[in-house]
Amino acid sequence: MSAQMDELIAQFENFRSKVRQAEARFAGVGDMQERIARLETTVTSPDGTVTVTAGAGGTITDLRLTAGATRVEAGQLAATIMGTIRRAAAAAAQQQAGIVDDAFGDAFGVDVSAQVREAQAEAFGTAAAEPASEQQQPRQPSRPARRPAAEDDDFGQGPILRRS
Repeated sequence: MSAQMDELIAQFENFRSKVRQAEARFAGVGDMQERIARLETTVTSPDGTVTVTAGAGGTITDLRLTAGATRVEAGQLAATIMGTIRRAAAAAAQQQAGIVDDAFGDAFGVDVSAQVREAQAEAFGTAAAEPASEQQQPRQPSRPARRPAAEDDDFGQGPILRRS
């Protein structure tokens, strides 16, 4: 019976060790949530007329237009606003993915940032290899806004980021 008891004790110690490892991995969840809550990315249109700030989940928290925006044709202004919103939401999503990767990427062997870039590349026809840090520089657009297709001008209530 002593060998069985030793085996049970060894299994219990192994279990306790795994619980401690899990606790250590998840100790940073509160910090991660706080960082995501404070997340903010500001993007300005290439022509400088539109500035959009996005937060966690791509939520638009601010939209600013310069006086020059009133001199732009309405359709072009709408396209500029929508393109800048898309870029700000995409940059915020990349920043959020980076925060998740910092907290859990090694633990689970998942590269959330790469997955977000790939999904955005598919949705927007952009390069998937572009790191999030290049997207997040305020007032420094990394590439010109994509000209939207005619159906992009409908301002529907659907999500900004589409998944195929």
